[in-house]
Amino acid sequence: MSEDTIRLVTIGRIFRRRRRLLAGVAVVGALVGYGASLLFPPSYTTSTSVLLAGAWEERELLTQAEIAASSAVVDRTAATLGWTGVTGSELRDRVSATAADGNIIKISGTADTPERAQRLSDQVAQQFVTFTTRIAGDNTDPDAAAGPEALRQKVVQANRRITDLANAADPGRTVESVQTRTELEKLRTALQEAMKKLDEADPATDKANMVVMGPAALPTGEAPPTRMHLIVAGALLSFLLAVIGHLAAARVNRRLRTEPEIAAELGSALLGTVDVPGERPAHRPEGGGSRAWFRRLLGVDTQWDIPTPRMSGDEAGMRIRYRRVCARLREQLPAPRRLLVVVPEGDEIGRRAAGRLVAEAESDPSPSSSSRGYPLLRVVEVSVSRPLVPDRDTESGALVVLSAGSRTAGELAGIAAACADGRHEVVGVVVADTVRARPTRTPDHPPQHATPAIAVGDGARGGSA
Repeated sequence: MSEDTIRLVTIGRIFRRRRRLLAGVAVVGALVGYGASLLFPPSYTTSTSVLLAGAWEERELLTQAEIAASSAVVDRTAATLGWTGVTGSELRDRVSATAADGNIIKISGTADTPERAQRLSDQVAQQFVTFTTRIAGDNTDPDAAAGPEALRQKVVQANRRITDLANAADPGRTVESVQTRTELEKLRTALQEAMKKLDEADPATDKANMVVMGPAALPTGEAPPTRMHLIVAGALLSFLLAVIGHLAAARVNRRLRTEPEIAAELGSALLGTVDVPGERPAHRPEGGGSRAWFRRLLGVDTQWDIPTPRMSGDEAGMRIRYRRVCARLREQLPAPRRLLVVVPEGDEIGRRAAGRLVAEAESDPSPSSSSRGYPLLRVVEVSVSRPLVPDRDTESGALVVLSAGSRTAGELAGIAAACADGRHEVVGVVVADTVRARPTRTPDHPPQHATPAIAVGDGARGGSA
């Protein structure tokens, strides 16, 4: 698993190299959102407010909001409206109530038309006021009804007894009589204040006073999510999922990127690193059909997680790199030999590097001189899923050419095993790096070395490079 930190440059690279794929995914997500909007009919929401008179605590207001959206109120609303096919249980999903500042209960209703939404909100508010008023005023318990009145009678009798005691006391002749009359007046005042608080606490006197603050407004627009909301959400969600998928794929990418790791996995020495211009070749190999065309259309036929190619040197510098590889290969072989140049299938950079390497080997002016000349090379592409290398015939050895970061360790081990199964020793490894080619000043002149024809698969047998 890659432990590289995900940076903004990585996300920018995804946007730059996968812009066509991301645009296509966003269009598909928008179409999915549009299809979802067809499954959900438009809805409209409006609200009305109910004012609760008196002093209310916050928890009491929350209780009243729960009552406003309860089945007791909504079922009565459904029965009053009489909409065909609409039951109280269905309306409960369309009605909500919240407690607002200033002792206000805000009741909202949602329906498929603006008129129905307005009627629903108004009717729920009326039923809520009716239901709450009836609860506050409907007290059928005789003992509960007689309790406050009996208490008032007791207070009246106590006041009379206090008056009698005050008259019986010696009015102002002794200190004790003055103190007694003072205490009796204090007791009378305390009883009157207690009765006043009892009257104020009676829920039937003020808390049953609720007022609907006007009819609900006729909604002028659809309630979210609208069709446009679903389309935008589908496109944005698909876009984000595509980016996250690229980042997750980069985190679990097991492809080898460094030359020592590649050479060690193939069990051979690294002969060198060569440069390949990063522009797409004018001619692409045939095959792949519509699937390959679709991959090229979306821009997924090339890797996105490789670093930005550096600017290449001049043509002479790139050619020197290829000649040095050929020279090291000649020094490593005890005698002139024919070699297979093995390229993993689908590695376009490796294929182009192998083609140029063959051209440089053929350009040796003295293949039969005392310097023994460069080896004769023939290119074959090998499938990485089921690698198969041609049996040893005129060639006796294999040179593996591939681009960095294109294959995993398991795939390279499979290629090495296929070479051993075909009795070919892997004599060296060449890694191809992508570079940005400099603009050509003389485009009218043909290239000095043309890329040779490449044999592919099991048919690459016999014949020299």
